[in-house]
Amino acid sequence: MKVAIIAFAALGLAAAGSAAAATRMSDVDYLRANRCRGIAAGMGADTASLDALIKAQGGARIDVILRHGEEEASRAKRQTADANMKERLSAELASGCAAYMGGGSGGKAVASQ
Repeated sequence: MKVAIIAFAALGLAAAGSAAAATRMSDVDYLRANRCRGIAAGMGADTASLDALIKAQGGARIDVILRHGEEEASRAKRQTADANMKERLSAELASGCAAYMGGGSGGKAVASQ
């Protein structure tokens, strides 16, 4: 009986661990979300959902990815100042960034597209 309880507990922990791993964004998606945050900030859009997502997803990242994320956000924000880029960036914000702007760390935000 004790063996069965221990086995079920181990399976439960394994399932919980895999569920937690499934909600973690890939590094590429994390960088894309940072780019979206930069575009949104540069265009004066609300960044609250992106901020929450980036904060929630940034905790377990290595420093290099965190730094690249910050650089990507800064680069995207600078690009919004270019009048020639406004239309393309606005379209990117409306389409490519929509998955990351869903809020938090669940749902579409973790789907790699």
